[in-house]
Amino acid sequence: MECSLKTLAAGLVVFVVLLLQQAPVLVLATDADPLQDFCVADLGSEVTVNGHACKPASAAGDEFLFSNKIATGGDVNANPNGSNVTELDVAEWPGVNTLGVSMNRVDFAPGGTNPPHVHPRATEVGVVLRGELLVGIIGSLDSGNRLYSKVVRAGETFVIPRGLMHFQFNVGKTEATMVVSFNSQNPGIVFVPLTLFGSNPPIPTPVLVKALRVDAGVVELLKSKFTGGY
Repeated sequence: MECSLKTLAAGLVVFVVLLLQQAPVLVLATDADPLQDFCVADLGSEVTVNGHACKPASAAGDEFLFSNKIATGGDVNANPNGSNVTELDVAEWPGVNTLGVSMNRVDFAPGGTNPPHVHPRATEVGVVLRGELLVGIIGSLDSGNRLYSKVVRAGETFVIPRGLMHFQFNVGKTEATMVVSFNSQNPGIVFVPLTLFGSNPPIPTPVLVKALRVDAGVVELLKSKFTGGY
């Protein structure tokens, strides 16, 4: 019996040693980096992958590395928020496919806001180009839902960790502009007010009454504000 236990223990030791020796091989086998210089997104492809299939190199052209889509901003009065987001993710710039980067430009009217939202797939770093913006970042429950905020002026920067709720608000008397970058070709966005009160189909009113601790009439009023979307 004692001999069998010793044999079993020795076998386990050998197994663990062999497993550890193979660990680097297992790690190197998972390669998340691009496997070619470029993979220009074929947005019309019916191939289903986590991202987009690549266009043939012969069809990609030579302009996919360049874009002027955020050279000018949009109409800051086009929605009730008083802001306009010009997106430059993979859908707008197919050349960033598989590269793990994208950008947005956001323009603000005086008093305009980029309302509380979350990017579920990316960390964000931004620079204010003109004006002054109150940038707010709300920590998770682990941090006690702490609000970190500061007025960020032209030439100054900020960073927002992935998945944390945040907002920007133009506290100046003139229009403001910021440009932000993401470590994802498709960072995604969840606008908190729109998600709660403009989902499709709607979140049942009793759920929001209980969660927000308000009357049903208040919930219905807020829903009516977001029936048209953003």
